[in-house]
Amino acid sequence: MDVFCGIDWAEGHHDVALVDDTGKLLAKCRINDDLDGYRLLLDLLVEHGDSAETPIPVAIETSRGLLVATLRQGPRQIYAANPMAASRYRDRHGVSRKKSDPGDALVLANIIRTDAPMHRPLPADTDLAQAVAVLARAQQDAVWNRQQVANQLRSLLREYFPAMIEAFRDKQGTLTRPDARRILAVAPTPALAAKLQMWKLTAMLRRAGRRRGIETDAERIQQLFREEAPRQLPLVEDAMGKQAQALLLQLDAACQAVDDLARATEEAFRSHPDASIMLSLPGIGPQVGARILGEIGDDRTRFATAGGLKAYAGSAPITRASGKRRYVGRRFVKNNRLNHVGHLWAFASISGSTGAEAHYRRRRAGGDWHMQALRHLFNRMLGQFHHCLLARTPFDESIAFPTQPLRAGTAAR
Repeated sequence: MDVFCGIDWAEGHHDVALVDDTGKLLAKCRINDDLDGYRLLLDLLVEHGDSAETPIPVAIETSRGLLVATLRQGPRQIYAANPMAASRYRDRHGVSRKKSDPGDALVLANIIRTDAPMHRPLPADTDLAQAVAVLARAQQDAVWNRQQVANQLRSLLREYFPAMIEAFRDKQGTLTRPDARRILAVAPTPALAAKLQMWKLTAMLRRAGRRRGIETDAERIQQLFREEAPRQLPLVEDAMGKQAQALLLQLDAACQAVDDLARATEEAFRSHPDASIMLSLPGIGPQVGARILGEIGDDRTRFATAGGLKAYAGSAPITRASGKRRYVGRRFVKNNRLNHVGHLWAFASISGSTGAEAHYRRRRAGGDWHMQALRHLFNRMLGQFHHCLLARTPFDESIAFPTQPLRAGTAAR
């Protein structure tokens, strides 16, 4: 007799339901989210036939957390069911719209009992790949958080100190730069900024790591700070300066977090066996490679074909056809993190590969706008990426982008 388990998880407790292959409820219980609760769950599974040879599959609406980590110890298959899919499946068994936690656990158990082939279990990634995923996602979140704080600071400076924004408008990183943050920490208001001497500006630029064009840039910044401009009332300006200093403390912490996580991510990524192959592809550096590895993992059975990987990344188009109507467009249901880094990868590969650049230019000449051309290039690069990983071979430009053969009767140029 086959047994299937469904778990409806919550913050403080989890509801468990076990059913047999006919859908009969064998057991149900509620466990706490602690070690005793996990032991009770494992004992319940063993009582109903769970073993290393015949593990009971489990369906749950999350792929993270201590409960999932406990259940993944061993050959047991864990199905992370989409909450929307579970909601739709609930409607198959009743129209009253009733809902309860024990009922949801029963629904999840029946999902893998009847439709397990339609769902994908969690991949069997190595510990190192899972660690890279944690670090890469944390670093990406830190980058987004840094930009959010920088936007808040920029919005405040526009209200009382636009010269500070203008001083670093054309510099890479703008307000997140070390020199911009150092100057703003010393002179958070226009009144203080106007009093800065040249020697102090040059000293701050040097301490921030600048090596070239220091005197010229210091003179330009001093001139901007001393130009006549609209000003807030003195007390209001001082208050806004204190607010800017508070935001600057958050920005400094965010910048430090980005740098620390970037170093940890690169170190973990370079120690992975797939790193050398991934870095051989144009446009992939340590950070981009770590984000890609973190999202696809290193379980090579997860994507049997390149098409599956392309659909997961959202680069492959989707077709909707009904009767005489047929629509082909981009995917909206995808791995958003992988899709985001894929566009960064495609854009960087244009300058790192003549074949990638030619493909992008060809798509643009055919009428694609910039993002469409990048998506098509990302789609093609993913196919080559999938082949390189399965074949355990580095990227070869001549194979990936072969020279187009001349048509018959066409002279070579």
